[in-house]
Amino acid sequence: MAKTIEEINEKIKKGNAVILTAEEIISYAQENGIKKTAQDIDVVTTATFSPMCSTGAFLNFGHSDPPIRMTKVWLNDVPAYAGLAAVDAYIGATELSETEGMSYGGAYVIEDLIAGKNIRLHATAYPTDCYPRREINTYINKDTINQAYLFNPRNVYQNYSVATNSSSKTIYTYMGKLLPNLGNATYSSAGQLSPMLNDPYYRTIGIGTKIFFGGGIGFVAWQGTQHNPEVERLPNGIPVGGAGTLALIGDLKQMSTEFIKAATFTGYGVTMFVGVGIPIPVIDEEMVEYLKVKDEDIYVNIYDYSVQRRNRPCYGRVNYKELRSGKIIIHKKEVPTGSISSYPKAREIAQILKEWILKGSFTLTQPVANLPTQGAIKPLNIVSEDEL
Repeated sequence: MAKTIEEINEKIKKGNAVILTAEEIISYAQENGIKKTAQDIDVVTTATFSPMCSTGAFLNFGHSDPPIRMTKVWLNDVPAYAGLAAVDAYIGATELSETEGMSYGGAYVIEDLIAGKNIRLHATAYPTDCYPRREINTYINKDTINQAYLFNPRNVYQNYSVATNSSSKTIYTYMGKLLPNLGNATYSSAGQLSPMLNDPYYRTIGIGTKIFFGGGIGFVAWQGTQHNPEVERLPNGIPVGGAGTLALIGDLKQMSTEFIKAATFTGYGVTMFVGVGIPIPVIDEEMVEYLKVKDEDIYVNIYDYSVQRRNRPCYGRVNYKELRSGKIIIHKKEVPTGSISSYPKAREIAQILKEWILKGSFTLTQPVANLPTQGAIKPLNIVSEDEL
């Protein structure tokens, strides 16, 4: 019999809900079957901890005396976008410091804010009758500013590709360092723990879904940029390509540097590791069919990142069990593999979220709207003025 989110929340509040992580439900479903698992289990917790470049924070600094309408803003010499209102700004994770280059950027500013550190604020403006001040130099931290929240336009890719390099030189990418002559292959996913691989058709994950976000509570705000659900899918619903993405929002002041970490990828730039956990209600037997997915059921394409064009050569397809074994075969060559996503950290997040729900401090939300299941992303066409 199907269960509703309201019924599951009642069980959570009464302390008798049964919660498993996405790892735990695999063996439970194998031992007990689909029907009994759907009856017994109420929620499955999923998680990921990966570099997510499309991350940033909205900040409100409060008004100075005399007031200023900030038109250009720097935080620890990292430019922030100020074209919003007088004292609002958005700082992106990948924005680089004007003095330190790739060694420091927006992700580090965000992590420093979460850690409670003081951040140097420099802002300039043109004077007006209501905002006469031209410049300000001061220090802020998360306790002295007003609102501070992460709004991440594209997080939690549903699946992703494996990266390798067939050229004769080492290359540096957002997938990490790729050695020449197929010297290694990298990947980025929590596989069987990953949120949208456990809900491949977005039956329960939607706009308004409450989540674990960076150590605090957040929400799915919208479909993520580059949301691309119309990709090839396996019979079990698993997409072979990137497919779905999520836009996420959450209070920076609740977050922890345990689950929001800045990083620099050599030769590429600054990025941010983001920890996300999403609870999936076990509403029916169909949901169990998706939730029992294992690493060996999840396949991904291998692409050659040394080819600098959109349609890179594909060297076949592997599953996450093969990737986690430490080696795969490409063109009859044994190639070592490495993950830029942390599986142990994802496991930790799934367990924390499970404990929150068991304690009754975290209940589920009914999405206010579904994520799109149709639509495909388009490339940017380069058009000259003469062609218009």
